[in-house]
Amino acid sequence: MDKKKLPIAFFDSGVGGISVLREAVKLMPDENYLFFGDSANAPYGTKTREEILHLTLGHCARFYERGIKALVIACNTATSAAINDLRRIYTDIPVIGIEPALKPAALMSRHPTVIVMATPLTVSARKFHDLLGHYTDLADVIPLGCPGLMEYVEQGEITGPRVTSYLTSLLSPWLAEKHVDAIVLGCTHYPFLAPVIQEIAGSDVRIFDGGPGTARELRRRLAQDHLLTDSAVRGSIDFRNSLPEKISLSRKLFSAGLSL
Repeated sequence: MDKKKLPIAFFDSGVGGISVLREAVKLMPDENYLFFGDSANAPYGTKTREEILHLTLGHCARFYERGIKALVIACNTATSAAINDLRRIYTDIPVIGIEPALKPAALMSRHPTVIVMATPLTVSARKFHDLLGHYTDLADVIPLGCPGLMEYVEQGEITGPRVTSYLTSLLSPWLAEKHVDAIVLGCTHYPFLAPVIQEIAGSDVRIFDGGPGTARELRRRLAQDHLLTDSAVRGSIDFRNSLPEKISLSRKLFSAGLSL
């Protein structure tokens, strides 16, 4: 089989990785995509690294057995826990992880104040702290664990009084204490909440999302390995989830605000 025709697999702990998938489809609409969300075991952000590694390796093995040309771990928590192991296992395909878009935020101005919103596990992970260490001389970086936030997205609740109340209580103390220049969305669920976050933070605060950069890196790696499709026909998207009832939510989130 022509490897160029194989799908690109996206894995997430739930439905959040659809925010990254949307960026890839915008950039490469002619590719075929397979998205799997493990909502039955969400949230990953409160599990141990060993639990996350076991789940991620198992789901990615099933992707690979099916036949894929690239693997995207569209989950910050799973990337932190498993990306190095996955790259050692799957050496014949591009394996792309995601990390918070801290670099563009840190470089936006002279020593900006940047809040990085992430799951509790991501905030405590060594990989995350290594990333922060690269930019401490360039910016005042505030890691902000957000327990329970991704669950709102998992329930399809991306607007409304409960979401606004939670985000206000989370962000307001920092916004009142410091002049915040940017907020980095360090979980792929959070871009769906970006309009509410922007409203709370104000128009002067820039919001950064790692999804577009991940999509560009995916395209670069596919081009480098001569794996970009030759098709001129719009590709397909196969949504799957360990909770089948989440598939309709997956399609809804994918379509929300998407213009191709």
